[in-house]
Amino acid sequence: MAKPIMVQGTMSSAGKSLITAGFCRIFAQDGYKTAPFKSQNMALNSFITNEGLEMGRAQVMQAEAAMIEPSVLMNPILLKPTSDMGCQVIVRGEVFSTMTAGNYYDYKAQLRTVVTEDYHTLASRNDIIVIEGAGSPAEINLNRDDFVNMGMAKIADAPVLLVADIDRGGVFATVYGTVKLLSAEEQARFKGIIINKFRGDVEILKPGLKKLEELTGVPVLGVVPYLDLDLDDEDSLSERLTVRTEGKPLDIAVIRLPRISNFTDFNALSRLEPVGLRYVDKAEGLGSPDLIILPGTKNTMGDLSWMRQNGMEEAVKKLASAGTPIIGICGGYQMLGRSLSDPDNVEEGGEMHGMALLPVETVFEQKKVRTRVHGRILPLRGAFSPLSGSVISGYEIHMGRTTALSGETLPFAAISGAPAAVGSPLSEAQPDGFAFNNVFGSYLHGLFDGELGAVLVRLLLKNKGQSVEFDAGPAFEVHKDHQYNLLAQSLRENLDMARIYQIIGL
Repeated sequence: MAKPIMVQGTMSSAGKSLITAGFCRIFAQDGYKTAPFKSQNMALNSFITNEGLEMGRAQVMQAEAAMIEPSVLMNPILLKPTSDMGCQVIVRGEVFSTMTAGNYYDYKAQLRTVVTEDYHTLASRNDIIVIEGAGSPAEINLNRDDFVNMGMAKIADAPVLLVADIDRGGVFATVYGTVKLLSAEEQARFKGIIINKFRGDVEILKPGLKKLEELTGVPVLGVVPYLDLDLDDEDSLSERLTVRTEGKPLDIAVIRLPRISNFTDFNALSRLEPVGLRYVDKAEGLGSPDLIILPGTKNTMGDLSWMRQNGMEEAVKKLASAGTPIIGICGGYQMLGRSLSDPDNVEEGGEMHGMALLPVETVFEQKKVRTRVHGRILPLRGAFSPLSGSVISGYEIHMGRTTALSGETLPFAAISGAPAAVGSPLSEAQPDGFAFNNVFGSYLHGLFDGELGAVLVRLLLKNKGQSVEFDAGPAFEVHKDHQYNLLAQSLRENLDMARIYQIIGL
């Protein structure tokens, strides 16, 4: 049975997901069979496993760090907010129900068995389990039937490391307050404090760290510097959504929808040297980009209404009519069509007209499509014709069926559940997406992670009359692996790993 160690945070976005990933890489490097675990994840960034099951991308990232295949055992419960008060509840990779926050809080005790069983199954197959908490353990209003923070630590009988974000300020108060709001039994599980995201001279911190140890009785195991790493972010708190890259040859604008999902789809694009990628939530901030992307969303109809109300739809359509390339992914693809119909109240219910940039229609369905796919782009006409023939891979995760209304619209790609051999008959694969003039839409997440990203960037550069030659760097997977190694190296240099191994019992 695996030895557990749990990483909790003083708040959301304290950096516990990244610290967890770093531990996964260190333990794997040191020869231990290691897996991440998070009993309940709330995020709109999700992933489809080889088995066609849905899980949070944070645990996928951590599995990559551990150099193992992701499994839903690592994330038994995923909550995907659909509104301020409700969310879709996914249990063991499949849609269970849509609940209000209050209904879920009342029901969650019944999911404790699921969490316990999946944790012990995972633990039986590994040497070390690195457990990540959620939010803060000091959210004492949520302690009833908890199986996410200290409740999970109790299930696994895990020692706990507390991560605190010093970059936001008030780190000593948040650490002290977190510890002291918990019961004596819970406080006893804290075996170390990690100060995260520090910029400056550590010597200045030392008096405060000593006092913190005296007040809490918990040792500080190290101070991790602010790390500028290119790894997937957990959720909508990501800095990627607010940072704009200036001075690049290309300006790519991603519409920051209220319920944006899987914005990690564009991380591979943003790392390419010519690309300045920004997220835009106001029509007046759209400007004249070289490419506009409508990303995925957990509420297509609601977010389209938002675009309509704040003038974003009109701004996008105006640029599209002037020839600006437009790409829609998943929910963004659905928006591009002429109509949206929701007869089963999957989202908003009823019908609404779409942006009419693609001659397609979408009907929402109760069954969620969840599959990993490979394929290649079909022969296209118009602005995106140079993409024809590119090999692609990714995953589908949506509740809706989109069909063409016009023979002028060409299927975007041919996909299958297994790698499509070059030259194989396209009739053996299923179509995905549609293209029309300077617009295309696709259901595939991860579309730009392979060769397509560089091909698209070269097309955009050519459209501007600029040199299409640039260093695309290593393959995206190789790039990410290097980032995990850098993360592990930083933790080794700044944390007392010998003490952490002692805490684990190794």
